[in-house]
Amino acid sequence: MTIGILGKKLGMTQVFGKGGKTEAITAIEAGPCTVMQIKTVEKDGYSAAQLGFMEKKQAKTGGKKGKAKEKGSVKFKYRREFRLDNSPDIEAGQKIDVSLFKAGDIIDVCGISKGKGFAGGVKRYHFKGGPKTHGQSDRWRAPGSVGSNTSPGRVLKGLRMAGHMGDDRVTVSNLEVYETDPARNLLLVKGAVPGMTNGLVIIQKSKREKK
Repeated sequence: MTIGILGKKLGMTQVFGKGGKTEAITAIEAGPCTVMQIKTVEKDGYSAAQLGFMEKKQAKTGGKKGKAKEKGSVKFKYRREFRLDNSPDIEAGQKIDVSLFKAGDIIDVCGISKGKGFAGGVKRYHFKGGPKTHGQSDRWRAPGSVGSNTSPGRVLKGLRMAGHMGDDRVTVSNLEVYETDPARNLLLVKGAVPGMTNGLVIIQKSKREKK
């Protein structure tokens, strides 16, 4: 069986636990996913399963619709691979749903973070800014010096500066599954996951044990 599944972030809510304590919950529409292809060590050099998620709507025009019908294949909006062990018990065409997980499981969720556009050092890296006394009213949000001395005499690569913020691949590890609902393909996870509403997320069984 695969170690993960594809899903769509639906949003956040809260639940009340023991003693009235509130828990932040993220709702994810996890699957169902279709196994599109199985890759083997003998043929491809590694073992993996390619999953398809969210069927594409067929075009209403006669020509495109007929062409797709002739091929006899379902088109998916998202396709991702998950590694398998050397002897996978899975085959092409099989359906993978949220029943892969159960309450209490520890998972890793990967997604694309929200894009914030161009941002300065204070917002992007939480710089404290320059001094706010002795007449320096124009240095409050300045990044400070970015250069070096005579050696090496240049701006070092990777220096934290103003630039594009967000829109990066982010993985949040060791999240706990609060509840699963296979009838509605619903996965409730404690805590926040990266990305915006309706964004694609990749859910995998945790690779590291939770301390």
